Amino acid sequence: MTDFTSAMQKYLDAEIQVLRSLDLCEINRAVNAIVDARNRGGTIYTMGNGGSSATASHMVCDFSKGIYENIGGKKFSFHCLSDNVPMISAIANDIGYDDIFSFQLKDLLTPNDLVIAISGSGNSENIIKAVQYAKDIGAVVIGITGFSGGRLRHLCDYSMHADIDDMQIAEDVHMIFDHLIMRILSESDI
Repeated sequence: MTDFTSAMQKYLDAEIQVLRSLDLCEINRAVNAIVDARNRGGTIYTMGNGGSSATASHMVCDFSKGIYENIGGKKFSFHCLSDNVPMISAIANDIGYDDIFSFQLKDLLTPNDLVIAISGSGNSENIIKAVQYAKDIGAVVIGITGFSGGRLRHLCDYSMHADIDDMQIAEDVHMIFDHLIMRILSESDI
């Protein structure tokens, strides 16, 4: 039998180091922005590519069902732009892949809404284009990034950043952001 325990420990040590370095004050500001969007009746749009797409979709479930199930009251209005494969493929084929998210937001997104953009690199052109559109109309943007944070980290209003040059660990931390916020809000009086 091969012993992978040292490789496992190395991976976990790197992840723990990232978790210890998180900017909790900035994450707190982002959590408050999410609650504020809900309280003013705004829609919260999530988006991402690849693994970040899965995180964006998972957030919708956790906020729309999970939190409501635990606390009741006013539901969060979450919508994942990564979930509609026919829409994404039609936009990518007929217009261009860089437009798959911004096209969906066009004429729907309002200044009352919030966008959660997830990009490990922070440089995915389709994410950047959608965030620029959101900023142009006055919507609030939370960026969830890894590596250096790329352009997204500088464009967003709130940055939830996993400071590591490793996509898998960054994506792990991004999922932790989702569950961390869900747990906190499920146990609070919002």
